Amino acid sequence: MHKRITITLDEDVYDGLYKIIGKRRISQFIEDLVRPHVLDTALDAGYRSMAADTQREVEAQEWVNAVSQDMSRETR
Repeated sequence: MHKRITITLDEDVYDGLYKIIGKRRISQFIEDLVRPHVLDTALDAGYRSMAADTQREVEAQEWVNAVSQDMSRETR
């Protein structure tokens, strides 16, 4: 869900945004700039990056399986 806000910018800054970014893209541009400063997305990006590394995922799965087999042999 999107919320509307009103911000005040110097006229030159607004004109530059309008000229370079475009009228219909200013909100998205500002959101993309602000998002990393107000949301903790670095952790999410890190998890996505790790999940995309298929070789690492294979090695991790092998490790988990080996550990679970070792634990199954332990006496309680």
